[in-house]
Amino acid sequence: MLTAYASVDKLLVRRDFAADDLPNLVWVDLLNPTPEENGAVEAALKISVPSQHDVAEIELSSRLYLEDGGEFLTVTALTDLDTDDPGKMPVTFILKAGVLVTVRWCEPRPFKTYTMRASKLRDVPSGNGEEVMVGLLEALVDRLADALEQVGTEIDTISREAFRNKARKANKKAHELQVLIERIGRKAEVLNLVQESLVSIGRVTAYHTAADAGARKSEASKESRTWLKVIQRDATSLVEHARGLNGRVNFLLDATLGLISLEQNQIIKIFSVAAVVFLPPTLVASIYGMNFTVMPELDWVLGYPFAIGLMVLFAVLPYLFFKRKGWL
Repeated sequence: MLTAYASVDKLLVRRDFAADDLPNLVWVDLLNPTPEENGAVEAALKISVPSQHDVAEIELSSRLYLEDGGEFLTVTALTDLDTDDPGKMPVTFILKAGVLVTVRWCEPRPFKTYTMRASKLRDVPSGNGEEVMVGLLEALVDRLADALEQVGTEIDTISREAFRNKARKANKKAHELQVLIERIGRKAEVLNLVQESLVSIGRVTAYHTAADAGARKSEASKESRTWLKVIQRDATSLVEHARGLNGRVNFLLDATLGLISLEQNQIIKIFSVAAVVFLPPTLVASIYGMNFTVMPELDWVLGYPFAIGLMVLFAVLPYLFFKRKGWL
């Protein structure tokens, strides 16, 4: 889908894309573009729109480069952050002749948020595509910050559930701990995706600032550079925050696994104590169960109660011993 926007009275206004109207446009958005739509943009701006395969490569030379007088910048955008199955997809920003072209194959929420905000607030004062890119990057960082805040809150909840589990039945407690491990794994996956996206945004802002620092002299460009530096600092600080949350996630994972091991050890200990308790009575029963001819107790009237009492005694003594040692 091809969507074009112009800056009218500092507001973002949607327009039909036309090559002759290009000087009045600030943003051309290509969402899941068709070959025809790519061809129209390429002919109008004299650029080569990269394919999804091209921008999916992780090399910096494939994500950040100058070509045909345009600047090509690719970030990793995240989708479905509010679900249990978040995803990532590259989004490419192309700046040329004051026009921003975005090429994407997903619909991150920050794009919708920025479009709605810029159409009501005066966010494009100079009518330059660079300002639109800065606004989109800022919206992406804000969304990632919200995701980190949500993950931090959920990690606190998981921590309380893990260390204040009051389930008495061993099977129920083990099941709850297993569920916690699955939740911890999902939070770790989200944190890794957020870190990857923030690192890509930091690289884009650093590259763009370095590439055009000497070429931009206007006040609008100075303001954009200032905002880009702020975005870069925010991305860097959020990466550090995400690393801290990752450390907490790893601690929770180790602690939860330790709790499960303790529960398993407790069960094994019970079986071991039971085996030791019943071993002496079993020995007594085995002795008096032998079929030898000469066994004095066989003709003894009190032989049977004596054997039963002996087995009970040998069962109680180990139990009292373990209880005194604090092993039970």
